[in-house]
Amino acid sequence: MGRLDNKIAVVTGGALGMGAAHVRAMVDEGARVVIADILEAEGSALAAELGGAARFFRLDVTNPDVWAALVADTESVWGPITVLVNNAGIAGPFLPAAELSIADYRRTIEVDLNGTFYGMHAVIPGMVAAGGGSIINISSTAGFHGKTPNVAYSAAKFGVRGLAHAAAKDYATSGVRVNSVAPGIVSTPLMESTWDADAQAQERLRVPMDRFADPRELSAAIVFLASDEASYITGTELLVDGGLTA
Repeated sequence: MGRLDNKIAVVTGGALGMGAAHVRAMVDEGARVVIADILEAEGSALAAELGGAARFFRLDVTNPDVWAALVADTESVWGPITVLVNNAGIAGPFLPAAELSIADYRRTIEVDLNGTFYGMHAVIPGMVAAGGGSIINISSTAGFHGKTPNVAYSAAKFGVRGLAHAAAKDYATSGVRVNSVAPGIVSTPLMESTWDADAQAQERLRVPMDRFADPRELSAAIVFLASDEASYITGTELLVDGGLTA
């Protein structure tokens, strides 16, 4: 018996990095998972690797109409979506507020914050009708103390936490739980390509555990919140940051 047997999950940004780790962990625990991403080759390859327990659906999280199509397609094949992991996001240019273009600010907010809302908006009715579900919004330590220079990302990640708090209250009696997970610094190909060895060493000094997270350590938190083990947990946030915000 898996901890997520009979769960139907959607993981946005699920083709690579942390998202792919979440997909694998959920499949390992018995869930059927929709890999929702704009990266068709990578997402399709992951779905093929995982067999019948995973499907790829090309999703631009900023398009509510495509969200509606994803929900309809998933329900027609597997049934109601009972887990949503809002993982997709972009970091945006690393610039102070006055130097950030309006276009770049809007793009980051549209993907990271509005895309999260569109996903919640699309899946909640089906979850309510099915008697419950779990939504997990991926925030960041930047959603707690502000990341500089990265105001758009920080604003979005603070907002992602707020969406979880408010929606959790809206649907608490409907069986729909809404929480957020805030990663610290995670070892992914994107992180390694962004920071050279010296920059990584400097960032590691900020982490009391003196190391970066393995993506699977984030996935463990996702699996827990998606499972019935977290049946009395809603409207809260789980920091998985090695003590960074302590």
